[in-house]
Amino acid sequence: MKVILVSQRFGSTKSINISRFSIVCVGILSVLLMLGILWLGYAVHDRLTPQVLSTDVLDSWQAQLDRQSKLLETEQRIAREQLDAMAVRMAEAQARLLRLDALGERLTVMAKLDRGEFDFSKQPAVGGPEEEKTAAEVVFRKPEFMDSMDRLGKLIDDREEQLRILETLMANREMAKAGYLAGRPIHKGWMSSDFGYRTDPFSGQRAWHAGVDFAGKHGSDIIAVAAGVVTWSSDRYGYGQMIEVNHGNGYSSRYGHNSELLVDVGDIVKKGQVMAKMGSSGRSTGPHVHFEVYKNGKAVNPARYIYRASR
Repeated sequence: MKVILVSQRFGSTKSINISRFSIVCVGILSVLLMLGILWLGYAVHDRLTPQVLSTDVLDSWQAQLDRQSKLLETEQRIAREQLDAMAVRMAEAQARLLRLDALGERLTVMAKLDRGEFDFSKQPAVGGPEEEKTAAEVVFRKPEFMDSMDRLGKLIDDREEQLRILETLMANREMAKAGYLAGRPIHKGWMSSDFGYRTDPFSGQRAWHAGVDFAGKHGSDIIAVAAGVVTWSSDRYGYGQMIEVNHGNGYSSRYGHNSELLVDVGDIVKKGQVMAKMGSSGRSTGPHVHFEVYKNGKAVNPARYIYRASR
């Protein structure tokens, strides 16, 4: 195939010979170019055109939304129940704190303590330098109700600690009161012999008497003049059937010439508790109790404790 090119400006001509093979190649390239343009247009159209979802896909999405909605409702219900439970617990804790305060005030009055030392009507005084917080601690902040619970818990802990100290103090006072020697070792009877030198009823000579004697009816009660621990409950030379009680703080007491012993070694006795029955065992002329008081291992006159006013 021959193509002639004519120039209008210069009036010259030029001929070009094009083979059949070249024409076929150009045709094929043109067809391929057209197909490429058509494919690109379809791809762009497919991207820009919204896809139509099938009914099954829509149903599946709706089911998932329903499940998530039910799960959210369940979580919200559980959260509300937990908040209600915490509100009830806070109310119970506040009521408990009020009872502790009332009990503390009452015990303080009963114990005749200084109100400044155990004041249950005020919050405990606390203080101290503030520690430097980390970035995580600054970002995180507990909900207000949790702060309230923490403060309430600290108040309860403080009240319980004060009550524990107060209880210990009162217990020590009660122990000291219970161990306070005062009164006679009998309910009924009379003092038949004093403390000190006297005429010995067996030898008729002047002899030392380390206690006092209370005469009475055979078998009458012998009682503890103070609380303590029994350290002797058996026969002892000269005393007959004897009981010895350690009252603490260096004090002890002895009760001799009994007919029957009602306590054993190691027993804890209370003030006024019956420990024995009056008799005439040992070196005795008749039913009575020989009563002695020792302070730091030395016999002292029991009269100062017999006539002492009870606490």
